[in-house]
Amino acid sequence: MSTSPTERRQMLGQMNVRKLLIKLSIPATIAMMANALYNLIDTLFVAWGTDIIAIGALAIVFPIQMIVMALGLMIGIGSASIFSRAYGRNDRDAMTRSVNTALLLNVVISVLIAVIVLIFIDSVLVFFGASAENFDYAKDYLVFILISLVPFSSAVVLNNLARAEGRPNVAMIALLIGAFVNIILDPIFIFDFGFGLGVQGAALATLIAKTLSFIYVFYASLSKKSALDIRLKTIHRFDLKMTLEIIAIGMPTFVRNTLGAILVIIINQLINRYAPVDIGPGIYISIYGVINRMIMFLLLPGFGLVQGLIPIVGFNFGAKFHLRLYEVIAYAMRLVFIYFVAIFIITLLSAELLFRVFSPDANQLFIEEGSRAFRVISVGFVMIGFQVVLSSVYQAMGFPVRAFLIAMSRQFLLFIPIIYLLTYFLGLTGIWLTFLVADTLAGTLSFFIYRYEMKDLRKKIPEAEFSQYLQRQKNPSF
Repeated sequence: MSTSPTERRQMLGQMNVRKLLIKLSIPATIAMMANALYNLIDTLFVAWGTDIIAIGALAIVFPIQMIVMALGLMIGIGSASIFSRAYGRNDRDAMTRSVNTALLLNVVISVLIAVIVLIFIDSVLVFFGASAENFDYAKDYLVFILISLVPFSSAVVLNNLARAEGRPNVAMIALLIGAFVNIILDPIFIFDFGFGLGVQGAALATLIAKTLSFIYVFYASLSKKSALDIRLKTIHRFDLKMTLEIIAIGMPTFVRNTLGAILVIIINQLINRYAPVDIGPGIYISIYGVINRMIMFLLLPGFGLVQGLIPIVGFNFGAKFHLRLYEVIAYAMRLVFIYFVAIFIITLLSAELLFRVFSPDANQLFIEEGSRAFRVISVGFVMIGFQVVLSSVYQAMGFPVRAFLIAMSRQFLLFIPIIYLLTYFLGLTGIWLTFLVADTLAGTLSFFIYRYEMKDLRKKIPEAEFSQYLQRQKNPSF
């Protein structure tokens, strides 16, 4: 990876975009896989160290983690978009202000969230769907998660900025540190051969791991090799204009992830309402908790490719290199589509095996209901890629309203009315079918918008340049 800002500018603006996309995506993909693996193993250790019902505690607390992640991504992607475009036109002042404003904004909001949730912790857990079966587990887990909010969200912000300046390896290493430290500490804190803290131990391991991850990426961002220019002495200065721009650009990501958190809350509440009385909601919330972790593990590598796409789109859009934009977006869309189709096939074949791993006592209800639900949900994976790529491209270009509408199409306009309709008629089965229907409809809508946008971008490319591009598609050696 290039080590100087000048070399990274040349890389983003001149390197073959296909090779560049892979070069920037591999570190992000590895990091996301490691992070998703941590979430999966965290859940697995909780199931093995306590019981299946304890998995539900993680599912109850998960919306708070999603909201904090949404906050970090909103500020990180918003500031990264501003930074990338400023980087493309060599605007040092805008680059510096985007970084320092992002860090201050993130810390202030994270502290406010942690304090408010701690004050109203019991009410929050009940609202998020905690039941008598998993309430104590959830509370034990949540306290430590709240303490970790500032380093967790700050690391997310800096990871996005590191990618924006063409240093994806920094973001990758930061996430790898967090993931592997967590995996190492989990059994030590959870199981009886260590501290025997159970669910509380899993949260403590997360706190330590997230803090170490933040320390690494913050130190790397202060390096002379970085173009981020963090100014600690003046970081307290508030830049209202830059703050509003960061929020506007990052809002689609915040909405998408926050709505994801709201959907988790709604699903937990609907499970409590429609679960069979003789069985109770606990096991079904645990089933959903496992599915959530599995979806993250299987789909996040695809999102890693999109993370590599964002700085390329932002830089080349700022530099008005329209052919490079067209080529990298088209190539990314093909790769993401192929990946999600492959994940759909893998899920169909291995769903039952995956749920057996999470049930040390081979609970048949958990295994059968869980694998059936996961297979239904996976059908919608085929169309997810169009929405993911399109929304990210809009954000990288600085079109927050368009990105916002794409994000809203699946998680608000479609998912919420569909889930209430289908659960009314089909009960719990309606929950799993909602994922399939909403993903398919939103993906189809995104596909047609993508086709329109690519035709519009094509008009901005000189005919001679585009002809050469078509020749390269037919003959790579051309």
